[in-house]
Amino acid sequence: MADTSDIRNGLCIRFNHDIYQVVEFLHVKPGKGAAFVRTKLKSMTTGKVLDNTFPSGSKLEEIRVENRKYQYLYGDDEGFNFMNIQDYEQIYLNRNLIESADLLKEGDVVDILFNAEEERPLTVDLPPFVEMEITYTEPGVKGDTATNAMKPAKVETGAEIKVPLFINEGDRIKIDTRTRSYVERLKN
Repeated sequence: MADTSDIRNGLCIRFNHDIYQVVEFLHVKPGKGAAFVRTKLKSMTTGKVLDNTFPSGSKLEEIRVENRKYQYLYGDDEGFNFMNIQDYEQIYLNRNLIESADLLKEGDVVDILFNAEEERPLTVDLPPFVEMEITYTEPGVKGDTATNAMKPAKVETGAEIKVPLFINEGDRIKIDTRTRSYVERLKN
């Protein structure tokens, strides 16, 4: 058991019959009244973020989690197959555990967060940036670059993202997987 003094970013706790990860916290000691801890908790099953306030000294049930590296092998209609890099064990995960799954490329290495007590996967974290090739986009119009205009483009995995007008088919770009946004064009 942990208490409010143990709260830190990344801590996983059991709360309201679910597993939550602390995203943000703030210890508050008002001039009048008891101290408390204001937190933002992210559900590891649904991905929803909620605000909660714990009175100082509250007991929390800490969940032991482990981060393991897995390589993405392939996907099908139901989900995705991954292989542990250390022992080559393969696991199958449902689509709902992966945010921005359409940015996964075969061979990519991802971090899978496991509930160590139950050996159950909780979430899949993609690398922060991926490199992809543009497979389809409308050609940019010459002289249309005065503004920061963006156009839709399809990448090699089938995902659609917004890119600047000067990007063409065949260009390789860097994509931020957290925001699904264009970062830069890469040299071939």
